[in-house]
Amino acid sequence: MTSGKGGTETSGSGDIARTLDLLWDTGPRPSRGPKPGLTLDRVVDAAIEVADREGIGALSMRRIATELGTGTMSLYRYVPGKAELLDLMLDRVQRPSENPADLGDGDWRSALQALARATLALYRRHPWLLQVNQSRPILGPSALDGMEKVLSRIKPMGLSDPELLSAIILIDGYVVGAARTQLYQEETERSSGLTDAQFWEAQRPALEKAMNSGRYPVLAGLSEDTFGSDFDHFEFGLQRILDGLETFVAGRTAEGRPAE
Repeated sequence: MTSGKGGTETSGSGDIARTLDLLWDTGPRPSRGPKPGLTLDRVVDAAIEVADREGIGALSMRRIATELGTGTMSLYRYVPGKAELLDLMLDRVQRPSENPADLGDGDWRSALQALARATLALYRRHPWLLQVNQSRPILGPSALDGMEKVLSRIKPMGLSDPELLSAIILIDGYVVGAARTQLYQEETERSSGLTDAQFWEAQRPALEKAMNSGRYPVLAGLSEDTFGSDFDHFEFGLQRILDGLETFVAGRTAEGRPAE
């Protein structure tokens, strides 16, 4: 598998044709391996469990074989290698909910809002996703099912097709940034042994001195709850993005412009 900068992995770096065969179940089925009951689904599930527990850096064919209690070579009956396996993992974790209510109450805004929250939850369940470069994704059934469901709900926005896709990209980019920030905070707390409260308490004497110096009047005048944990920055930012899209859609509607 090709590794990117910063220890990331890259989707679509394996045998594309073989990966698509596996995703869409159009290729030859493997002969029975030496381990009874071993299937491609079990291999993919085991790989996801390893990545969830230990991070993407721990992923290897040998490690997955150990997880399954089988020999490494037996895995190659089901998947060509680690690169193709990663693409199968990506499609598996993106499998959309079968409950229509999970995409909001019907209008496009609630659909995008639900998409953002579900995507944030996905990154929290599988933090290793943030270490995968997905600029060239292999599109399997889960990815296309999810895209189909979202597009069908936001089509009434009346935007052109590229604009609809851009709205989804906008939401995803925002969520990725928020998820990465949360992940970094949690990793820092674990590695440093300091809680967030302890970290800021250690800086309090120096900060109080700086605020009392008169050099930072705006900062010194901020309310006590400005940096508190009660304010939901993710939700605030999400709603402002949706407000902007709503204004854009309203303007397009007022102009009576058809979708391009």
